[in-house]
Amino acid sequence: MLLSEPARVWRDVAADTARTAKIAALARLLRATDPADAPVVITYLAGRLPQRRLGIGPRALARRPAPAARPRLTVRETDAAFTRIAAVSGPGATAERGRLLGDLLAAATAPEQDFLIRLVSGELRQGALDAVAAEALAEAAGAAPDAVRRAVMLGGSLGAVAGAVLAGGPAALAEFRLRVGRPVQPMLAGSAPDVDAALDRLGPCAVEEKLDGIRVQVHREGAEVRIWTRTLDEITERLPEVRAAALELAAERAVLDGEVIALDEAGRPRPFQELAGRVGALRGTLPVSPVFFDLLALDGRDLLDLPTEERHAELARLAPEPRRVRRLVAEDPDRPEVRAAVREFAGAAGARGHEGVLLKALGAPYAAGRRGGSWLKVKPVHTLDLVVLGAEWGHGRRTGLLSNLHLGARGDDDSFVMLGKTFKGLTDALLAWQTERLGALAVERAAWGVRVRPELVVEVAFDGVQRSTRYPAGVTLRFARVLRYRTDKAPAEADRVAAVRALLR
Repeated sequence: MLLSEPARVWRDVAADTARTAKIAALARLLRATDPADAPVVITYLAGRLPQRRLGIGPRALARRPAPAARPRLTVRETDAAFTRIAAVSGPGATAERGRLLGDLLAAATAPEQDFLIRLVSGELRQGALDAVAAEALAEAAGAAPDAVRRAVMLGGSLGAVAGAVLAGGPAALAEFRLRVGRPVQPMLAGSAPDVDAALDRLGPCAVEEKLDGIRVQVHREGAEVRIWTRTLDEITERLPEVRAAALELAAERAVLDGEVIALDEAGRPRPFQELAGRVGALRGTLPVSPVFFDLLALDGRDLLDLPTEERHAELARLAPEPRRVRRLVAEDPDRPEVRAAVREFAGAAGARGHEGVLLKALGAPYAAGRRGGSWLKVKPVHTLDLVVLGAEWGHGRRTGLLSNLHLGARGDDDSFVMLGKTFKGLTDALLAWQTERLGALAVERAAWGVRVRPELVVEVAFDGVQRSTRYPAGVTLRFARVLRYRTDKAPAEADRVAAVRALLR
């Protein structure tokens, strides 16, 4: 397939605001796509590169050669070129990546160049992200959308599912099931303002401490242990303590969900930045340990569809109590004494230094990759995970530093919508770090500051939400302040505008 085809559909989809029209346009393209090209085509149209990171900066993207006169560049040639760019390393790597990118752009027409530059910069935001692309794939293949979504969750790759289902039809989706050694997308939690609201929504539930750690998925098969983050990056070599803990479990084959935490001498959580630095380094001295809260597979059995309580019962038989998250079961939350016990548990979790509590419906299955209503997190203060869209130069003692952050939440079509700014909560060290990092992500520079690729997730605390005619979201945050950058989270995991508007109510 020529690259001009997905480039043309991207323009059509970007121009249409209706979700159904986007799905129909993508489905038409996918039906005409060779299954061998499908993994790349659908990944491009979901706004990503299969290679994930290329090491291409804004300067290289700004150098656009004269375009080709007619379309001749194929999708496979484009993918191969990006693979070569991603493989470049060592001295002179930046110049060599720029040269290879220039060769690729020279072979592209002007519309194709626009498509490729936006794709590489992370600016291919036309509303055709994973959710829409998965529905389009289902329509193109004549498959049930839920079956496609489940296959993507268990297979870990929209592209792999696209290639299989377009070649083999809906029956090929059965190939995608939970396997030890292949990570699945983690189940995610929604938010509730307080424990009473969460209990009202969930009914009978388990209440667990919400740990301020790094989410890990641990796979054990015999003596082999592999560990992935919530974004499915493998970090096995960085966590020998977790590997040792997994080998202590009374099972030959298992998949566990949990958090890696670091505690101080008093048993309280260390700052998240210290933990992130330890896990981010190839070697580190800060002791860490895993705490497990779910079990997805055990000795050949897939546990995903079992209720929460049955999965936890299996986990309790497998892992000793120090390796399991502290929890309380609220079987009858309508009773005043049960609610009082939950409030007390939540207060004690905060007193121990944890983020809050996580409430899980007792009868819920493990919905991999979904942020649904079966898990609800409650924090003692309002916080949101937002994406940095830009930053303004500071004044006074902050002159020369990027200070005032432009904050965005995910809209209904997964594009990012600005809902406010903040310069509060930033330490000198954080100001210096973000100035360097945002400078590297800049796609537009002006006297006021920079507009950046939406790649950095920042956790923001605030006192409330109010209506606003100034920002596109129609709402803004009151007294917003930065708590920390969430380098363990992808932009697709940022909170939605709908969640912010719900707090207004």
